[in-house]
Amino acid sequence: MDQSTYRQQQLRKLDELIKNIRIAMLTTVEEDGSLRSRPMAAPQMTFQGELWFFTSADAPKVAESQQHRQVNVSFADPEHQDYVSVSGTASLVRDRQKMEELWSPWFSTWFPQGLNDPNLALLKVDVEKAEYWDAPSSTMVYVYGVVKATLTGKGPQAGEHAKLVVDERQAGT
Repeated sequence: MDQSTYRQQQLRKLDELIKNIRIAMLTTVEEDGSLRSRPMAAPQMTFQGELWFFTSADAPKVAESQQHRQVNVSFADPEHQDYVSVSGTASLVRDRQKMEELWSPWFSTWFPQGLNDPNLALLKVDVEKAEYWDAPSSTMVYVYGVVKATLTGKGPQAGEHAKLVVDERQAGT
């Protein structure tokens, strides 16, 4: 399998896991070096190696991500036992066309002025690496795994787990 095909498979798998998760946790580095996470509304779009979040341009997360561009975004869907953690580089984007493409009335909760808000911007995360855990979501399968682990003394099989290099420039790291 060539690199392009493999990368497309990686992007499809990540898209499958995160496409219906409405809230993600964005982690940035504060000025003192401590980590800070906060929930972010995730636009529902096909994952192509980058994540987009609406933000106020003057929000602390923007200043933090401009100071330390490396961020982490995590997604959790406990109902389906799907978990994703991605790391990448953040940047502030003020592209009206992109905002129009991503906007839905759902974002009015946080931005009542909508696209007319002069402070509205996008935080773009160029994803470099990702890791996911995709466990069986059936309660019976889960219970069976826990019981089997208890009886055998071996940890339960957690389903599918993989580390992915999304940005081919990071392949050597």
